[in-house]
Amino acid sequence: MGQAVVVGAGVGGLAAAGALARAGWRVTLIEQADRLRTDPAALLIWPNGLRALRSLGLGDGLAAIGTPVPPGGLRRADGSWLVQPGVAAADRQIPVVVHHEDLHDVLIAKLTDRVEIRTGITVKSGRGDNHDRPSVTDGRTTWDADLIVAADGTSSTLRRIVAPEAGVASSGYAAWRAVIPWYRAPQLGGDVVFGGETMGSGYRFFAASLGDRGSAGGSTRGGIYWQATVAGAARPESAATQLNLLRRWFERWPSPVSELLAATEAGDVVQHDVREVTPSPLRVGVPSGTGGIVLLGDAAHGMAHHLTQGACLAFEDAAILASLTKETLPGQGLRASVSAYSAARASRGAEVARQSKRVGALLADRGRVATRARDAAFGLLQPRVLDKARASAANWFPPK
Repeated sequence: MGQAVVVGAGVGGLAAAGALARAGWRVTLIEQADRLRTDPAALLIWPNGLRALRSLGLGDGLAAIGTPVPPGGLRRADGSWLVQPGVAAADRQIPVVVHHEDLHDVLIAKLTDRVEIRTGITVKSGRGDNHDRPSVTDGRTTWDADLIVAADGTSSTLRRIVAPEAGVASSGYAAWRAVIPWYRAPQLGGDVVFGGETMGSGYRFFAASLGDRGSAGGSTRGGIYWQATVAGAARPESAATQLNLLRRWFERWPSPVSELLAATEAGDVVQHDVREVTPSPLRVGVPSGTGGIVLLGDAAHGMAHHLTQGACLAFEDAAILASLTKETLPGQGLRASVSAYSAARASRGAEVARQSKRVGALLADRGRVATRARDAAFGLLQPRVLDKARASAANWFPPK
């Protein structure tokens, strides 16, 4: 098999590096941070992401760490129900919630000795043309390979080689995530339902349970996961100040929102300045030399996380890349695989981005009068649009 360089050791980069190595590729995994690590929060994985992980041989590990999220209903910020808990449309998609560190451990465990890990390296540029092997460099050292996988996030350095027309812009939202470990989690009333969302004008709050209370013992990896989305830019203040702002913004919201924020400590909170790749790239792979360069994950299709599909799309990318490059030798066959990957993933990313923008338009802050008018139709419109968008995003299956 050939040689690959994967730039970025997030969940998508780890999944791709492991898949290529298990297929016989020699892989160099380059990470900017000084070690492989992840944040202490959690994330949702929808059915399409689960299928992708299973196709990559990661299903067993995921089954041990994922907690299904039941239909928890949909509420307005005043506590009134738009969709009652437990009521699910026929096509309602059910995700699982996993602790980010648990998922990270599963992905790390699947790396083989064919993966050389290089940390503390910032890739500054790359090269791809029709004659030489593609390469990347940090300004001092150059790595060339048959296949370069750019999994370096929304602000990808290598995207300008593949999709120079695509830039990065603010999504208009910031997001915060946290896991409250069970030993600090509040004791909530029996009428509190997890897995549901509460929505207001420009604000959104979601909470889910990571296992059952006490199931993780003293581990910080079990607990209650929450995510808050707020219209506006990321906050520059300290984590403690950001947490105080969240408590103030959501202080009158129905249970368990205020209780969860009260039990959260500043060290639990992870903020995201949610940015998007725009316009959607016309291609996410370019043939070069003996193979080519491909974009993966947020480097290819970073978007507002209204559908929380970022990790899932990265796993889809890794699954398609693994399928197309399996038993493919460097040369014309690999160049063709890069082109096939680009055609499949560019259109897929653009479609999910369109669905995400549609949901975002419904959540936008419109002012009091417009919000009341929207809420009059919210009970019929919002759940249908949200379910349709989620069903469309999750309607993906790996190649057989």
